Order: sequence, then structure tokens, then C-alpha cells
Amino acid sequence: QVQLVESGGGLVQAGGSLRLSCAASGHPFSRYPTAWFRQAPGKQREWVSQIRSGDDTNYTDSVLGRFTISRDNAKNTVYLQMDSLKPEDTAVYYCAVKEYGLGWYQSEFDYDYWGQGTQVTVSS
Repeated sequence: QVQLVESGGGLVQAGGSLRLSCAASGHPFSRYPTAWFRQAPGKQREWVSQIRSGDDTNYTDSVLGRFTISRDNAKNTVYLQMDSLKPEDTAVYYCAVKEYGLGWYQSEFDYDYWGQGTQVTVSS
């Protein structure tokens, strides 16, 4: 049974930074695609970033240059470093894992396991 637990969310002023963590049990992060999604009130869940085997990374245009996804295989944890935060980044952030994939996956329906989410609020 794979379990994902996010942490690190909170309230921050615009221009500030947060680092989200996604700790996994029962799943080797290093082998499979792992992504961050977010969902703002009244909006659909949105793909934010993905890291895949080999530590290749990909980002949605709105966070490119501000967010960095990374992982620590020894801790079985994936991170999302968020800098220069904007009010429009306010959302619940989720990590997700897809089993058995080597490509880029931007649909929430591609992923097999999800965390419970962590709230990020950016004030103006």
C-alpha cells in the first residue's frame, strides 16, 4: 500500500518562499514519475511539475523559473521549492505518483496514488 504525505504548506506574503515535501511509504520514488498538482477554489486540478527517472524535470509555464522540483531518494521524499510566490499560486497542492512510466504525464488521470494535499495561501 502506497501512502503519500504532503507537508510544508502555509500562509506567506507575495514574493516569499515555501518548500513542500511529499514523503512516500511503500513506493520507491526514484523509479517512477512523481508530480505536483494544485487546485484553487472553484477551479480544476492543475498539473504544476513532474520529475521522472533520471531526475529530468518539467514545469507548467506559469511556475517556470520560480518553482523547483527535486527528490531525496534516501529519504524517499520529493520536494517542491516555491520562490517568488504570487497570490495566484494560492491552492491546495497535491503530490501524485504514477507507476510504470518513463514519459511526461500532465493529466491527473495518469496518476495512481495521491497525497491528502497541503494548503498554500499567498497574500498580496
